[in-house]
Amino acid sequence: MRGMQPPPSPVAATANRSHQRRRRPDLTLPLPQRDMSLAVPLPLPPSSAPSSSSSAALNSIQPLSGGGPPLNFSELDRINRIGSGSGGTVYKVLHRPSGKLYALKVIYGHHEDSVRRQICREIEILREADNPNVVKCHDMFDHAGEVQVLLEYMDGGSLENNLIHHEPSLADLSRQILSGLYYLHRRKIVHRDIKPSNLLINSRKQVKIADFGVSRILAQTMDPCNSSVGTIAYMSPERINTDLNHGKYDGYAGDIWSFGVSILEFYLGRFPFAVGRQGDWASLMCAICMSQPPEAPPTASREFRNFIACCLQRDPAKRWTAAQLLRHAFVTQNTVASAAVNHNNHVHQPTPITSSTSVFFLCLISFTLFFLLVIKLCTFRMMGWEALIFREIFVGIWGVCSLL
Repeated sequence: MRGMQPPPSPVAATANRSHQRRRRPDLTLPLPQRDMSLAVPLPLPPSSAPSSSSSAALNSIQPLSGGGPPLNFSELDRINRIGSGSGGTVYKVLHRPSGKLYALKVIYGHHEDSVRRQICREIEILREADNPNVVKCHDMFDHAGEVQVLLEYMDGGSLENNLIHHEPSLADLSRQILSGLYYLHRRKIVHRDIKPSNLLINSRKQVKIADFGVSRILAQTMDPCNSSVGTIAYMSPERINTDLNHGKYDGYAGDIWSFGVSILEFYLGRFPFAVGRQGDWASLMCAICMSQPPEAPPTASREFRNFIACCLQRDPAKRWTAAQLLRHAFVTQNTVASAAVNHNNHVHQPTPITSSTSVFFLCLISFTLFFLLVIKLCTFRMMGWEALIFREIFVGIWGVCSLL
């Protein structure tokens, strides 16, 4: 026997009647039409050939001003990867026709046209930069939708994790980096990511500033340099916390702060703040923005301590410029002292007697003694001991001449 079902409530009955009235089998919902002009094709596999637009871009690479013919992307062979980061990967490549080595930086992502044009404009300006302390930008390629930049290859790698406690060596390193920064700042270029891993060295002990993937051309943009590009561990306090300088950011002063942190890290052999450079964002912000700027230890020279203090001023207006730091006593005195030591070593280095002038005079003396010996023998006035002396001197001089 089934239990009695409760009667339907008035609300449910009203809802059912409304649902029945709304059912219209003749109504249809039109599907949205796909606009094929907005369709994004799937990327080609790595082994596939580049598209016609990419090939046209490769063929349209212009040579550097005053340089040789343009390099062809197809003539580059990748040897191995030498670095990578959030912005891209750097490969060591070989240019087959010339046998020269280069560094090829591949910038990640398929960028919008406006972004690609901005990247191309910046790289085009950097291609014209020519300074012995700035990594040379040789060419730029647009391959398979990726921007690839051909750079000078530095066989010594980066200066990251290097301990340089010798102050004259550190002064020479500072001089080279400051020379590169002075050149860039004079051309209105701000690097914005100065750090040890972006400072490269070659076998000739030349130090050069690298990685301009995040640099900006101040004269060609309204951007006040307040974007988050760069490494927070080496950022200046006013860049991390805009309240410290009333929202104003001076990119040139920011580069000097990053330079000072890097130089102090070389001297100490560690990151100069109380936290590690790989720490979380909050810890780094507190260490950089809320604590006093780091200082060189008391064991360092007075000139070096003052040099670091001039770089790491909390007020960006009080930081020295690259031109001023190049004239600092730490740089000038150590450079002069190093040059004097090299000069003295060169002056006091013994010079072997191997010149043609010395050989000429030895031969002249020998022939003179031989002539006197002949005269003595002809006059029969030479004693026995005199002949012996003449003979020994003559043999000795000719022995020296034979060795030369």
